[in-house]
Amino acid sequence: MTLQIAPDRPRATTGMDTPQKVLAAIVDGINTGNLDSLMSLYEPDAAFAKQPGNVAHDSSGVRESLAAFTAMKGTLDLEVTRVLEASDLALVAGVWSFVGTAPNGEPVKLTGHNADVLRRQSDGSWRFVIDNPWGTD
Repeated sequence: MTLQIAPDRPRATTGMDTPQKVLAAIVDGINTGNLDSLMSLYEPDAAFAKQPGNVAHDSSGVRESLAAFTAMKGTLDLEVTRVLEASDLALVAGVWSFVGTAPNGEPVKLTGHNADVLRRQSDGSWRFVIDNPWGTD
């Protein structure tokens, strides 16, 4: 079987050629604590919902939010349950769980339903515009 790339869709040069691969990279980045790798998955003006109703904006806010997750040195599991694409935008929904350790040594267990918006970049890769781990909560 030969895979054909549609001529009107540029090929991704970063390997993040589907929204699902971006979400898989988020899991890998959180689980390995690789903050720089995580930041490469976001547009510069992206938004990250730190908590329901509390949104961080731009690269510094996203970095701070992601650093809080990686600092807990935990394990993130995520299942993508739906991807809706329209032109160069995608809405990605999923179910996730995270187990780690808070700065005070207490165990942390979080769960949620994510609702994320990604945009196809000029090189064909996808990046987060909005990362909302709390879904509609």
